[in-house]
Amino acid sequence: METYKLEMKTPIGVIEIVGTDEVIQSILFVERDEVYLPDQDVPGVLRQCRDELDAYFRGERMTFTFPTEQIGTTFQLEVWGALQTIPYAETASYRELAERVQRPTAVRAVGATNGRNQLSIVVPCHRVIGSSGKLIGYAGGLWRKEWLLHHEKQVAHSTQ
Repeated sequence: METYKLEMKTPIGVIEIVGTDEVIQSILFVERDEVYLPDQDVPGVLRQCRDELDAYFRGERMTFTFPTEQIGTTFQLEVWGALQTIPYAETASYRELAERVQRPTAVRAVGATNGRNQLSIVVPCHRVIGSSGKLIGYAGGLWRKEWLLHHEKQVAHSTQ
C-alpha cells in the first residue's frame, strides 16, 4: 500500500505526518523550521489529521477522530492503548502506566515503548512523567513535552 507524507508548521516545530489512503501511521517532529512537503496530492485522511492537529494547537480540540495504525508487539500495543486513557491535561507516571497494563515491574519496558510511539500528541506519550513528578523522556525533546502539558492545562482551564 502506498504511503504519503505531509508536513505542517506548529508552535513547537514542524511535524511530519505519514499515512496511507486510509490511516495515519506516524506523526513525528522533524528538526527543522521549514515545511518541505505541502499537502498537494495527499489523501483526505492526511489533511484531516493536519486540520485536527491545527485545531489542537489553537486550543479548539482535545480529541482526535482520524484513523490511526501502529505496528508493534502485543505489549507495545497495550502500552500505546493505555497512553490513550490518560485524560487531556493530566499526567501519569511510567510506574502507573506499567500498572495499567498489569506489568508493574515493567517500568523500563513501558518507558522504552513510550519512546517508540509513532503517533505523537494523538497517542499522548507527552503526558507520562517520572514518579517524582519530573518531566523525563520525550523523543520530541523535553521542551516540547513541557510546552504540550502547559498548553493542555491552559486549554482545559479556559473551558471550565
